[in-house]
Amino acid sequence: MTGVARTGEERILAPQDIIVTKTDLKGRITYANSVFLDISDLQESEALGKPHNIIRHPDMPAGVYKLVWDSLETNNEVFAYVKNQATSGAYYWVLAYVTPTYDAQGKRIGYHSSRRAINRQVLRTVEDTYRAMRAAEHGLTGRARGEASYARLEETLAQAGMTYSQWFWSLTTGVAA
Repeated sequence: MTGVARTGEERILAPQDIIVTKTDLKGRITYANSVFLDISDLQESEALGKPHNIIRHPDMPAGVYKLVWDSLETNNEVFAYVKNQATSGAYYWVLAYVTPTYDAQGKRIGYHSSRRAINRQVLRTVEDTYRAMRAAEHGLTGRARGEASYARLEETLAQAGMTYSQWFWSLTTGVAA
């Protein structure tokens, strides 16, 4: 989120809370539940019609968003760990599930995202992975940032002998895929 001073305050989503947002094809928010609005310090009028990246935290590697958008553009769902930033400058981690939505004729019309609390035990691994991805972005701009950090993620996964899905689910469930 540009122009917002980071406070270093972490907000932790309660285990029973679920954040829900819907966007159009361009990623503009068309629906936001009260959990999203509360944790992000937004009023509904401030969220609706705005790009979902208004809560993007600068610590998030561009390669994660490349992964998400590439998956959605091919009509696939995707799971990811995401660090977001509230308008107050506080941050919060979530396990995000994003999927395309379709009209009655099967035409993709937007995206639906549900987020829940991250398993705190996997946070160090996720942060280390994302730190390495951001290092690959250093000095790059635009699409090159996303390409470089996504390539770093793929290298890391190849060294571990895992796909992204295997890595994600091994962290999420605690069971190696």
